[in-house]
Amino acid sequence: MLGSIEFILAGVLVGFCVGVTGVGGGSLMTPILITLLRVEPHIAIGTDLLYAAISKFCGSLVHAKKMNIVWPIVLWLAVGSIPASFATHWVLEHYLSQSTHYKATLTMVLGFMLTLTGISILMRTHIERFFNKHRKQELSDLSLDMDKVKQQAKDKRVLIIIMGIVLGVFVTLSSVGAGAFGIMALILMFPNLPMIRIIGSDVVHAVMLTLVAGLGHMSAGNVDFVLLGWLLLGSIPAIIVGTLLSSRMPEKLIRKILGVTLFCLGVNFIVNPVKSKPAQSVESAMMIQAEKSQSV
Repeated sequence: MLGSIEFILAGVLVGFCVGVTGVGGGSLMTPILITLLRVEPHIAIGTDLLYAAISKFCGSLVHAKKMNIVWPIVLWLAVGSIPASFATHWVLEHYLSQSTHYKATLTMVLGFMLTLTGISILMRTHIERFFNKHRKQELSDLSLDMDKVKQQAKDKRVLIIIMGIVLGVFVTLSSVGAGAFGIMALILMFPNLPMIRIIGSDVVHAVMLTLVAGLGHMSAGNVDFVLLGWLLLGSIPAIIVGTLLSSRMPEKLIRKILGVTLFCLGVNFIVNPVKSKPAQSVESAMMIQAEKSQSV
C-alpha cells in the first residue's frame, strides 16, 4: 500500500507541474520513477510513454475543438516519427535488450534529453521573445490564412520529416522530448505561426508518437499497468487543479526550478548511468554450484 501511495504522490507532483507550467510531464515522471521510486529504467520509460499518451489525449481534444491544430504539420511529423519509433524499438528488442549495456544506454540517452530539456525550459522565454520580434514584423494574413500555412508546411516537409525522425528515436529511447523539443523545433521552422497553433499541433503529434512508442515497449513487457493506473489516479486531478490555479502561481519561478532540476538530473544520469550486472554464464553458474556442493 505504501508503494501505491508513493506512485499516486508522484502523479500528483507531475500533474500539478504540467497544469501550472504546461511542461514537465514525461521529462519529470521518468527520472522520478528511476531515481526516487527505484523503478527499472526500461519499465519507467515504457510506462511513462503510455502515461504521456493518455494524459495528453484530453489536451489534444481541447485543441482540436478550438481549431488550434495544423494537420499537415502533424502528419509530416508523424511520417518521420512513427517509422523511426518502430525502427528504434526493433533495434532495442533485437540488439540491446539482452545486453549488459541496455540500462546504461537508456539512462544515458535519458540524461542527454533531460539536460537539453532543462536548458530549453530555462531559455524558452528568451527564445520566444526573439521570435516574437519576427512575428510582429511579419504579422500579416499569413498567421491566420490556413492555406498559406499549409503551403509552408508542404514547402518545409523534408525538414519536418527529419525533425520527426529525430523525435521518434529519442522519445522511444527516453520518453522525453515530444513536448519541449517539438515546440522549439516548430518555433524555429514556423516563426510566424501563432503559438497556440504550435502547441496544439505539437500536443496532437506527441499523443500519436508516445502511443506508438508506448505500445512498442508494451509488446516487450516494459509497461507496468498497475503503476500506470496509480500515476493516472494522482495526476489527472492534479492537472485540473494546477490548471485552475496557474494564474495565481509563480509560473516563472516554477519553470526555473523545473529547468534546473531536469538539467541536474540529466547530468547525473549521464555521469552515473544505471548499470546492469553481467549475467552469469551457464558454465560459471555450474562451477559455483559444484564448489558449494563440495564445501557441504
